[in-house]
Amino acid sequence: MLEVRNLVKRYGTHLVLDGVDLDVAEHEVVVLIGSSGSGKSTLLKCVNLLEEIDDGRIVLDGVDISDPRTNPDHARRGMGIVFQAFNLFPHLNVLDNVMLAPKVVHKVPEEQARDRAMELLAKVGLAEKATAYPDRLSGGQQQRVAIARALAYDPKLLLLDEITSALDPELVGEVLTLVRELAASGTTLLMATHEMGFAKQVADRVCFLDGGALIESGPPSQILESPEHPRTQQFLSRIIQAGRL
Repeated sequence: MLEVRNLVKRYGTHLVLDGVDLDVAEHEVVVLIGSSGSGKSTLLKCVNLLEEIDDGRIVLDGVDISDPRTNPDHARRGMGIVFQAFNLFPHLNVLDNVMLAPKVVHKVPEEQARDRAMELLAKVGLAEKATAYPDRLSGGQQQRVAIARALAYDPKLLLLDEITSALDPELVGEVLTLVRELAASGTTLLMATHEMGFAKQVADRVCFLDGGALIESGPPSQILESPEHPRTQQFLSRIIQAGRL
């Protein structure tokens, strides 16, 4: 589904991604872990073409979307992305937030867009909030709406960037439950998270990033329980000391 080859990203003289290679198969759940500043969020933004890359290739479903001739807006139609911040439009109610992209970007007829939006809101447990405005929702509810919005045009790949980091601890569970259900239903997921226990339960593969490089990758049992690279071992020892694994 996704092939990333030798991906390089710089901000001025600062090297943020240093030749990253990554594959994500269809229906696979790949989790990115690493300390803040390791390059996880930048990698997701580059995949979604929200950041211009300096070198390398990004191939989505056989199409080189990093080709300068590629229309970024067209390429993004194959992906959905959800950030830490919910980024819902405050002047639109929940239903209109979810309907907006299908109607405006994908030219889906309004009735069809409405039916799909209500189906997704039911899926995330928020059908009864369809006419509510974002400021009337909890953080967990807003994040579930953001996920529904990202799913509204049936993306081939869903990117999740630390989607629980801005939530109060009691709201984290409801969002992770939804992601767990998406994974079980076969959604192809590439996500960055600090929730190590969740990664252990749900991921098909865990990738550890450090200093912009992909240091180690493998099944959760290998990476989280028996990492080989000293830097991975050091990172996870701190996680264990903090009681987060």
